[in-house]
Amino acid sequence: MTTWQPEIDEVTRRKELALRMGGEERVTDQHERGKLTVRERLDALVDPGSLTEQNALQGMAFYEDGQLTNFVARRNVFGLARLDGRPVVISADDYTARAPSGSAGVARPRGAGLRHNNADDMAIAMQVPLVRLVDGFGADIRGTGSAGATHIPAMAWNTITQMLQEVPLIAVGLGAIAGAPAALMAGCHFSVMVKDIAQVFAAGPPVVKRSLGMDIHKEDLGGYKIHARGSGLVDNEAEDEPDAFRQVKRFLSYLPSNVDELPPVIETDDPPDRRDDELISLIPRERNRPYNPRKLVSIVLDRDSLFEIGRYYGRSQITMLGRLNGKPVGVLANDPTVFGGGMEATAAQKLEKFVDLCDTFHLPIINFADQPGFVVGPAAESAGTLKQGARALTAIEQSTIPWATVIVRRLYGVAGQAHQKHTEWVFRVAWVSGEWDSIPIEGGVAAAYRREIEAQPDPEAYRRELEAKLVKVRSPFPTAEIGGVENIIDPRDTRQLLGEWLDLMWKKLPKDLGKKTRGMRP
Repeated sequence: MTTWQPEIDEVTRRKELALRMGGEERVTDQHERGKLTVRERLDALVDPGSLTEQNALQGMAFYEDGQLTNFVARRNVFGLARLDGRPVVISADDYTARAPSGSAGVARPRGAGLRHNNADDMAIAMQVPLVRLVDGFGADIRGTGSAGATHIPAMAWNTITQMLQEVPLIAVGLGAIAGAPAALMAGCHFSVMVKDIAQVFAAGPPVVKRSLGMDIHKEDLGGYKIHARGSGLVDNEAEDEPDAFRQVKRFLSYLPSNVDELPPVIETDDPPDRRDDELISLIPRERNRPYNPRKLVSIVLDRDSLFEIGRYYGRSQITMLGRLNGKPVGVLANDPTVFGGGMEATAAQKLEKFVDLCDTFHLPIINFADQPGFVVGPAAESAGTLKQGARALTAIEQSTIPWATVIVRRLYGVAGQAHQKHTEWVFRVAWVSGEWDSIPIEGGVAAAYRREIEAQPDPEAYRRELEAKLVKVRSPFPTAEIGGVENIIDPRDTRQLLGEWLDLMWKKLPKDLGKKTRGMRP
């Protein structure tokens, strides 16, 4: 009886060869760098046995007398898998699978550059999230030599743009990443890099030395302190690879698989009417004393439900994903320990991207507002604070998701306006600690009464006297008397009131499903 068993056996043999990746020597080198191999990473990230790999037989085949003698897998492993039970497309770089220079007898894979043959198009077609495990460099000049011709740069950014509008896109930095792969770290909804083993740059130290004559270590050029704590190119940092994978799963747990679905709701045993007495003493009576905004938010939202994004960039603005009554929400808060919570350029950039993220995937936003205004001074002006603030204000007004604002302390100036949308009704309450105006009393008095103050025998005493008179009208109650604030509440009622609002507004979300007319920018 004739069967196809020999060919089936050949498929199995080739797949086993592919599992060797770049070979024992290169695998050992990967481990010595403190890094997992691509196969170990996939085992640590995806649900066991869930990966259906694509193009598993693509790679460099070595033949002698027409017989296959060796096979080095392609530099990228991708396919459909599951993370915590939900389908995702995984794209993982194999740093060990590098082509030997000048290799003879190598059958180069045909069709490797064909369109619609990659993870990006697979994620778009299946409308599921894409997770990139990035550990590679971009163009290799040896390719130009072997090809005998140059090419005009072309990167399929159109598919990235489409994914940003349709499906969650995540990038994990797991090595020294340069060139086009470095751009992938920027072109996503959420990125995380592993401390000490990941670096991201447009070009690595050798190119920097050749171009600028500068000797620089790769960590100083593009390590986590540069990008997760400085430039904002990368959202979060991870202690190790397993921590990075945990963050990926946590981020995805708040989002739908695509923009045509609602965010996932989970069961919670946290009572919707829970009241916490700590809330009535958390905001200090001394106006210039800070407090812990993360603790405040954690008390109101579902217990242990918060996931912070970009903690070390734009630090005066806090951006988190969380849950209320089991429903996912975007959470905003100002950190009074950094610039008093004021808005500066990086905080505005962070706010803009986060609002776009929530708007794209239909997550209502709750803002615990304590905004004293724009950060002032030469550095703030040089950084373009007002321009970036204007972009953030525009992103807020363009959003179509439900908003709720809790004024916990200050709202001043144009930046104070960024606490909510103003194009439609927004749920808004104020705590008894709230205060607001077009300009803070202290700076306003100094500016408006400058000549009058300077003309006094004791200018400092006169300034304090003027401020004391105005402080008397800073109470939120006169504003409530003229209808300027909708509701002043006991802080302990915040959770219940927000929960009731969210339960009602959740029913509105299906009307807003699908792509936004304005796509998200990374």
